[in-house]
Order: sequence, then C-alpha cells, then structure tokens
Amino acid sequence: MNKLKYNKILLKISGEALLGSQEFGIDPEPVHRIALEIKKAHALGVQIAVVVGGGNIFRGMKNSSKLGMDQASGDYVGMLATVMNAIALQSELRKINVECRVQSAIDMEKIAEPYIRFKAIRHLEKNRVVIFAAGTGNPFFTTDTAAALRASEIGAEVMLMAKNGVDGIYSDDPKTNPNAKKYDKISYDDIIVKGLKVMDLTSCALCKQNDIPICVFDFNLENSIIDILNNKKVGTMVE
Repeated sequence: MNKLKYNKILLKISGEALLGSQEFGIDPEPVHRIALEIKKAHALGVQIAVVVGGGNIFRGMKNSSKLGMDQASGDYVGMLATVMNAIALQSELRKINVECRVQSAIDMEKIAEPYIRFKAIRHLEKNRVVIFAAGTGNPFFTTDTAAALRASEIGAEVMLMAKNGVDGIYSDDPKTNPNAKKYDKISYDDIIVKGLKVMDLTSCALCKQNDIPICVFDFNLENSIIDILNNKKVGTMVE
C-alpha cells in the first residue's frame, strides 16, 4: 500500500464511455470492462470514488434546446441520466464482488443514499467504492465540476479523468488534427489560458485551488489505473 503513488482517488468517467458500439444508452461490455478496472485498483486497498456522466442518455444543453426546454430543466434531466448510469455500474461491481454504494445529490431514497460527505468518507474507509450521482445537484454545473467538488470534499489525492479513445491532453483535437501535440504534463493555468477543452474550466480551477492533480488518460488501455497508481507515465498530468 505504501508503495502506491495514490491511496485515495476520484475517477471521473464520461457517459459516452458507456456507449460502446451503440449510439444511445448503456452497452454492457464497457460497463463490465470499467468495473473490472475498478476492481483491480480496489484489490490493492485503494479508496475509490467514482463520478459518472450522463451524456450517453441525455446531454443537458444539446437535448434541452431540441425539446424546447430551458437549460435548468435540461440539466436536471441530465442529472437523472447520471443516476441511471451509476446504478448500472453499481450492479456490475456487485456482480464481481466489489462492495459499493451510490450516493445521489438529488434525494432518491428508494434507489440511492443521499449525498452526505462524512458518510461517503466512512464508506471509503470501510473499503467500499462510492459512486456519486446527480452531479452537484444544481443546474448549470457539469459532471466535471461535480467530480472536482467531490474530490475536494473527500480529500482525494488525485482526480483521474477517463477519456474514450484519447490518451491525454493535446494542443488540438487529435481526432481531427493529426499534427496536434500531446502534453505529458501541463499546468492548470495553461489549460485555462490555452482554452483547451479537455475539461470544464470550473473543475480545473477547483482542483488548482485544492491542490488536486488531474490525470487525463485513455480508459480503453488495460490496467491504466494500476499503472497510474504505480507511478508509470500514463496520459497527461495536470499540476
């Protein structure tokens, strides 16, 4: 345990990572793969909290405008989507014998615990994975910001941002610009100044304020979390 670089982590997973080969919804294959990667790190005794997005089901700003909804209403629907994803991930973790709890920022006592900071910390101390759902519980904030907020509240030593098919932070979108430069390390301020759209700027500023490093990596690479814990060069570090 003492040899690991981090002993308490916050893992941010985008909703799109759960799409798999589908255009919409939850694909069992990536959910199972994500659960297995979490289990490997959990087996080392690492305290693991997870924030999952909801973009595979509903994207607040994009979908709400199509439906004629105001942004606040759309954001609330997006929060409900994250709860669906959290329950799916919890179910998969339980199948592979990883004890976990879902805590929701919006009260849903029939399906999830309410978010209570000290209770979440206690779950982590008891070696349970905690999945934070429903974002911050407020509209106009992304799940990236929710991840940075929860990481700060539980005292996470690092925030791991799992990307789908992108192995770090680039100067431009590597999927459209083959000349985009990859950064092995970058500062919080550079992300803001350069306008890099790898994460919500509010989440970046919050991590800077609370001195939480961020590792952006490709979750499709097997054992990526284990490699990060073992201090191997993976993705891009933001410090």
